[in-house]
Amino acid sequence: MATDDGMARPHRDAPTGRYAYLVAGTLAVAYTCNFLDRQFLSVLAEPVKRDLHLTDTQLGLLTGLMFALFYTAFGIPVAVLADRSNRVRIVAAACTLWSLFTAACGFAGSFVVLAAARIGVGVGEAGGSPPSYSILSDYFPPHRRGRALALYSLGVPFGSLFGAASGGWIAAHFGWRTAFKALGASGLLLAPLILLVVREPRRGRLDPPGAMSRPRASVASAMLAFVRKPALGLTALSAGLTAFVGYALLNWTPAFLIREKGMTLIEIAVWYSTVSGLTTAAGTWLAGWLVDRLGPARPAAYALVPGFCMLLALPFLPAMIGAHDWRTALAFVVGPSLLIITYLPAALAVIQNGVEPAQRAVAGSILLFILNLIGLGGGPLFVGAISDHLKPRFGEHALMHALLWLAPFYVLTFLCQLAAAWFLERDHTARRTLSLEPVT
Repeated sequence: MATDDGMARPHRDAPTGRYAYLVAGTLAVAYTCNFLDRQFLSVLAEPVKRDLHLTDTQLGLLTGLMFALFYTAFGIPVAVLADRSNRVRIVAAACTLWSLFTAACGFAGSFVVLAAARIGVGVGEAGGSPPSYSILSDYFPPHRRGRALALYSLGVPFGSLFGAASGGWIAAHFGWRTAFKALGASGLLLAPLILLVVREPRRGRLDPPGAMSRPRASVASAMLAFVRKPALGLTALSAGLTAFVGYALLNWTPAFLIREKGMTLIEIAVWYSTVSGLTTAAGTWLAGWLVDRLGPARPAAYALVPGFCMLLALPFLPAMIGAHDWRTALAFVVGPSLLIITYLPAALAVIQNGVEPAQRAVAGSILLFILNLIGLGGGPLFVGAISDHLKPRFGEHALMHALLWLAPFYVLTFLCQLAAAWFLERDHTARRTLSLEPVT
C-alpha cells in the first residue's frame, strides 16, 4: 500500500519504528569494529615500522593499496550473494573472518606475514558494508535513508576514535602485538550478537509499488547503471577523490603528529582520538540530516553539500602542517574531520535511492570498489611514496611536505561534485516532467 507521496507503507512482515533504529545501531557497531580493524595499523604505524623495519612506502601499501585491492575485489561477489541470500548471516560471517585476521596481525614478524594478515582483513571486511546498506534500505523509506545511512556511517568516526584511543593506550602499556590480538578477540564476540538482534527484512518493502516487479538485474547491468546514469558514476568518482584525501590524512596524521609535533602514543590515544572521532561523528550526522532535508526538493544538494565542504577544508591543510606545536596542529584537525566526511552519507543515499531494491548490495559494493580503490588504495600509498621520494631532500621532515601534495585533490574533488550536482538536478527535472505529462 502506498502513501500520497508515492512511498510504500511498511508491510507487517518486518518491524519498523524503534526496532529499525536498533538494527541501524547494531550494524553501526559492527561497522565501528570493521573500521577500527582497518585503521588500527595507521594508529600503530610508528612502533610497527620500528619493529619490522618498514619504509613509508611499505606502510602506505599495508594501510592502503594492499588492503584496498582485496577489499574491493571481494566486495562485488559478496554483494551478489547478499542480493540473493540472507544478508544478516553474511555480515556476521564477515565479522568473524576479519576479526580472526586482525588478531593474526599481532603475530606478524615480517612485512610479508603482516601483508598476508592485512589481505585477510580486507577479504573479511568486504562482506560488511554492502549487505548492511541493503538491509538498512529495507528498514527505512527513501526520504529517511540519508539519516539511517549516516547513523551507520558513524562507524567511521567511532572506529577512528576507539582505534586511536585503545590502540595507543594498549600499545603504550603492552605493545602493539597485544593491541591487535585484543581487538580481534572483541570482534569475535560481536558476530553472534548480530545474528541475535538483526532480523532479515523483505527486500523492497518500503519502496514504491512495482519496484520489485522488474527482473533481477545482473552485476553487469548494475555496473552499466553507473555508466548510463552519469549522476551515479560522478557521485562514485567524487567519493573516491574525497576518500583519496580523507584516507591519506586519516592514515598519516597520527604519524605526522608523532614525528613532527612530538606527540606520544598516550597523547594520540587521549587527544587525537577524541578530537578526530567526535568532529567526524558530528560531520557524518550533520551531513545525513542536511541531505535528507535538502535532497528531496533539490537533489543537487547531495553533491553540493560535500563539494563545498571539501573546498572549505582546504585551508586547514597548510595550517595544520605549519603549526608550531601539536596542540595547535590538533586544533586544525577539527576542520577536515568535520567537513570531509560529509561526502559519505550523501553518496550512499544517492546510490541506494538510484537503483532497484534487488541491486542495492551490488550497487553499494560498486561504490565501495571505486571509493576504496581510488581513496584507500591511492591516498595512503601516494603520501607514503612521496614521503620516501622527498626524504633525501627533507630528511625526517619529508612526511610534512608530502602531505601538502594533497592540495590539488581538494579542488579536483570540488569540480567533480559540481558536475554530479548538475546531473542530479537534470535527472530530477526530467522525472518531474514525465510525471506531469498527461496520460494518453
